[in-house]
Amino acid sequence: MIKKLNTRQIEQYWEDGFTVIDRALPASLLAKMLRLTDEIMEDAKGLTESNECYDLEETHSLHEPRVRRLKSPFKHWAFFNEFLRSDVALDPVEQIIGPNIRLYNNKMNMKAPGYGAAVEWHSDWAFYPHTNDTGLALGVYLDDVDEDNGPMMVIPGSHKAGVIDHHSEGYFCGAIDPIKTPMAFSQAVPLTGAAGTITLHHVRSVHGSALNHSTKPRRLLLQGYFSADAWPLTGFRNGQSIEDFDALIVRGFSTLEPRLTNIPVKMPFPKAPHQGSIYENQQILKNRYFGSMGADKRVFK
Repeated sequence: MIKKLNTRQIEQYWEDGFTVIDRALPASLLAKMLRLTDEIMEDAKGLTESNECYDLEETHSLHEPRVRRLKSPFKHWAFFNEFLRSDVALDPVEQIIGPNIRLYNNKMNMKAPGYGAAVEWHSDWAFYPHTNDTGLALGVYLDDVDEDNGPMMVIPGSHKAGVIDHHSEGYFCGAIDPIKTPMAFSQAVPLTGAAGTITLHHVRSVHGSALNHSTKPRRLLLQGYFSADAWPLTGFRNGQSIEDFDALIVRGFSTLEPRLTNIPVKMPFPKAPHQGSIYENQQILKNRYFGSMGADKRVFK
């Protein structure tokens, strides 16, 4: 049976900017996802640098292959394309953003035992502001996640804040400087749960995650969705056509009439000197909240 959001969870989402559905994936679906992910990781052996499929840890080597992200897995493996269009994923999403849904992005962030990279505080909205903020990210935990293996943490109510700066050294870096822009970081809620748990967070919610110092992995599949009437303010990506844009409708119908709302926006320009995934973008952040491999650069301890 497909798990949907109950009234309490919907209220929590709108009040706090996130909610969690415990063990939402059927056991057979989770097992299939795990088998495929393990096979994909085996294929990463022999890589010397990141490519269109894999984003490698800074500590990656031929002898110790380390992957921190699968880039747009739905483009490379049919299973992930099918899953992000499935009722298991879309039924709870529709409860939040309505019946007409467009996919924005898809990735899998991986924190391997003992070295999984941190992700600094940020809001997804900073990367891709739209004409309205009816958007969210759905996450799926492939592993049991507790406070020791780098859970995603969300600051309650941060989706209601005004403009939040994500710039450093004059460039958009996709991260919040905790000294320049102090927030209630200590009040962040870790989104923990068993393997198969689904998380949902508002596109404007501020979130981040620490290094994984535990002996347990933490793999998180993420799928970003918007209402079909939300159009990107930065324009189509990577030479997209209107046909490409409409092909990302995963439920319902597209529209040529964007809905405009009065919401806080700061455009993500000039672009970060290190282009690629969020890990590259965040390299120029002057003050870090979380540690990094090889050196503890935290400004808060």
